[in-house]
Amino acid sequence: MKLGVYTAILHDKPLREALEIIGSIGLTGAEINAGGFLPTPHLPVDDLLSGAVTPQEYLANFEGTGVSIAGLNCNGNPLHPDPEVGPEDADDLRKAIRVAGLLGVDRVVTMSGLPNAHPGGEWPAWHVNTWDSGYLDSLDYQWDEVAVPFWKEIDALAREHGVKVAIEMHPQNLVFNPPTLKRLVDKVGATNVGAEMDPSHLFWQGIDPVAAVEWLGPLVFHAAAKDTRINDNCSIYGVLDERFTRIPLSENPTGLGGKHVVNKWPEDSAWDFVAVGRGHDVDFWARFLQALEKVDPEMWVNIEHEDVEFGALEGLQVAAENLQSANSALVH
Repeated sequence: MKLGVYTAILHDKPLREALEIIGSIGLTGAEINAGGFLPTPHLPVDDLLSGAVTPQEYLANFEGTGVSIAGLNCNGNPLHPDPEVGPEDADDLRKAIRVAGLLGVDRVVTMSGLPNAHPGGEWPAWHVNTWDSGYLDSLDYQWDEVAVPFWKEIDALAREHGVKVAIEMHPQNLVFNPPTLKRLVDKVGATNVGAEMDPSHLFWQGIDPVAAVEWLGPLVFHAAAKDTRINDNCSIYGVLDERFTRIPLSENPTGLGGKHVVNKWPEDSAWDFVAVGRGHDVDFWARFLQALEKVDPEMWVNIEHEDVEFGALEGLQVAAENLQSANSALVH
C-alpha cells in the first residue's frame, strides 16, 4: 500500500519542510488541507483557481522530495444551518474539487455534513437512536431535502473534474458508519462519492474496520491511519461520553467556523485517539491494510496524528514505524 501523512499536524512548517519531514520517515505521500475546519497554509487554493499560481509552479514544491500529493482534505460541515459556516464549508469543498482537478489529484476527503433537525432550526441535530417517530421525520428532512440535493451536485462536480470524493465516517454527521455511507451513495445515485476509511471513528462505535472494508468493498476510495484506545472508564461512561467542557476564548480554542469552537476533551476519557499501534497492534493494522489492498492496491493510507501524548514529529515517527511494519507483513 502507499503510505503518507495528512499534513495538518505540520501546518507550523513551510510546505517544503513538511514534505522533507515526511520523506525522512520513509513515507511518500502528503494529504494537503484544502479548506473546511482548518486553514490552508500548504495550498494556495484561490491563487491556483485564479491562475495567479500555476499547477506547475505549485507542484515544483514536491520535486526532489520523494513525496507526492496523496489527496486533498476538506473536512467541514457543508450542511451546517449557520450561514457563517455551512455555505463557506460547502464552497470550500467545491473549490477543493476544482483544485484537485487542476493538480491531477483524484481524491478529496471530506465529511457528509449535518443539517438542522427541521426547516428554520439553528443547530445541527444528530439522530442516532431513532426510537421516536419524530426523529425519523427529521431524518427524512435532513436526507431528502438537504443532503441528497447537495450531494447530487457534488457528485456531478467531482465527475466533471475526474475526482473521487471520499467521505470520512465521523460522528455528528449524517454519514457516520458504513450503512449511512451506502445510504448516501444509493440515494444520490453517486458514481464519484464513496468512503474514506478511518478506523479511529469506527473503533469507538464498536465497528470492526476490517469487516467494514469488506462490506463496503469498491465504495472504499481512500484511507486514514489513526488509532483509538478504549479506556477502562468506558465501562462507566460508555462510548457516547458527553462530558466535554468549554475552553475559555482567552485560550484560543480551535475554531470550527463562525462562532463555533472545539471543546475540551474529558481528562478521564472513555476513549482517546492515539498513534497507530497504541490502541490496536501491528497484526490488526496488517489485516486492515490487507483488506484495503484487496479493494485497491494503489490506495493511499495517510497517517492522521492526534495523539496528545506525543509531539508532532515524535507521534508521526511512532505511527510510521508501526504502519510500515504492518505494510511489510502483507502477504502477496
